[in-house]
Amino acid sequence: MVNLYQDESLRARFNRCALLFGEEGMAKFQGSTVAIVGLGGVGSFAAEMLIRSGIGTLIVVDFDKVNPSNINRQIQALTSTLGHYKTTALRERLLDINPTARIIVYDEFCDAKNRATLLQDADFIIDAIDSLGPKSGLLEYAFTANKKIISCMGAANRVDPTRISISDISQVENCPLARRVKKYLKKRGIEKGIPVVHSSETPLPLQEVRESAQELPGYKRGRERDILGSTSYLPAIIGGWAASYVLRNLAWNYSLYE
Repeated sequence: MVNLYQDESLRARFNRCALLFGEEGMAKFQGSTVAIVGLGGVGSFAAEMLIRSGIGTLIVVDFDKVNPSNINRQIQALTSTLGHYKTTALRERLLDINPTARIIVYDEFCDAKNRATLLQDADFIIDAIDSLGPKSGLLEYAFTANKKIISCMGAANRVDPTRISISDISQVENCPLARRVKKYLKKRGIEKGIPVVHSSETPLPLQEVRESAQELPGYKRGRERDILGSTSYLPAIIGGWAASYVLRNLAWNYSLYE
């Protein structure tokens, strides 16, 4: 395996990270496998931040394809990638940053049938799923299996980045998605012990649009859900918080609970 810090062809790419985390930290990053489930605005930015920090292996999981409504917030969403799987579009971008990285792609819906298989080799998981059932199921799985995980709660309908923080799931307030996740987990005996990135900002009401939801670009009849507003920056910032937590844990064993 190429040493990211000692190999001359890669040293300059990661030297600024090495100045903070040291050669030992960079070796830990290179030897770690991080899984990101959900490659929307949060997950796609978290993936790039991890690869730019020298993470050696990334598992990316998302069944969806890039559509026009993704372009305002998802890092792999470009005119040239429309119609491509989000996973493969992101993989090409990440390998252009670090050609020595391993990017393992699963164009699948992560659920009870396959999550243990998809995530078995992950040293850390970032939950960036935006739908209730799969998200809650993933958190229950990780908690029960004692897998390290950081969960990202709702980024939609918010504009204030100063309201973002990391805390235990039991302390999250003012987030409709977190409220439903907590209800699901409580029924299964899980009330705390999961770190989450979340915003305490009250979700804003949506502005009126002329089109119906069915007519909006990116709407899919097979996925009945509300159309939510989003900024370019807030999902990226939440993804950055998640990446930060993972990197600090891998380098220094940082944990919210210590």
